[in-house]
Amino acid sequence: MPELPEVETTVRGLEPVLKGQRLTSVEPRRADLRKAIPVDLRQRMTGATVTHLGRRAKYGLIDTDRGDTLVFHLGMSGRWRVDPSEILQHDHLLIGTAAGRVVALNDPRRFGFLDLWATDDIANYPPFLVMGPEPLGPDLTAAYLLEVLEGRGASIKAMLLDQRIVAGLGNIYVCEALHMAKIAPSRAAGRISLFRLERLVEAIRTVLTAAILAGGSSLRDYVRPDGELGYFSKQWRVYGRKGEPCECGATVKRRTEGGRSTFWCPKCQRG
Repeated sequence: MPELPEVETTVRGLEPVLKGQRLTSVEPRRADLRKAIPVDLRQRMTGATVTHLGRRAKYGLIDTDRGDTLVFHLGMSGRWRVDPSEILQHDHLLIGTAAGRVVALNDPRRFGFLDLWATDDIANYPPFLVMGPEPLGPDLTAAYLLEVLEGRGASIKAMLLDQRIVAGLGNIYVCEALHMAKIAPSRAAGRISLFRLERLVEAIRTVLTAAILAGGSSLRDYVRPDGELGYFSKQWRVYGRKGEPCECGATVKRRTEGGRSTFWCPKCQRG
C-alpha cells in the first residue's frame, strides 16, 4: 500500500501539471471506488482552477478556486498517470487541463477513494479529526510522544502505526525508523525514555525525507506519476530483508502480527 512518501511523491508529481491550471474536463468513469464518488464531482470541478496541492497523512489534496478540495486516497493499488498514451480499463477518473495535459487515476483493486470537501473546513474532514501530528511537522516531538505514550503497554511499533498517535506512518517506514533509532519494535511504548524518543523522532524524519527524495518505495502496483519507479527500496535497512545481514553483521529477523510483517535486527534493537 502506498505510504506517506509515496503520496508525497505523487502530489509533487501532479503539482507541475495541475497547479494554476483550469480544468477543462473532469470525467469519473465509474460511480464508485471503495465508496461512492461524489455525484457532483464533474460539475464542481470542471472549469475550476487548481490553486494548491498538498497532503495530510496518506491523503492527497487538490484545492480549487471554487473553495473545493478534491481528497484522494490511493488505497492498495492506486496511482496517477500523467499524459497517458492510452486510457486503460482501470483509469477511473480523467482530468484534462487548458494546457492540454491529462492525468488519470488508475486503481485496479478499487480500494482507494475520491471525495470533495470545503477547502476552508478541511481540518474538519472526518478522518483528519482523529489524526495525530504529521511526522515531518513541528508538532511531532519527543516530549509529545513521552506524554501520549505514558503508561502504554502496547508495543512501540503498534503505537507508531496508530494514526491517532502519529498521522501517516506505515509499516515499511516504522520498521526502518525503529532500526535507525535502535529500538526493539516489541518494546512497550510507555517504557521508552525521552532520550530514546528524541532519537526516534530524528530517525522518523530522516527515513521519510530520504524516501521522498528517492521517489518512495515501489511495491507491486505503485509507480510515480511520471511512470518511474521509486527506488527507496534499495536503501532498506531491514524491511524485506529477512535472513540477510544487518549492517552490524547480525541476521535480520521477521515475524508476522495481525497480517503485518515486522523486520528487525536482534542485535541492534535489543532495547
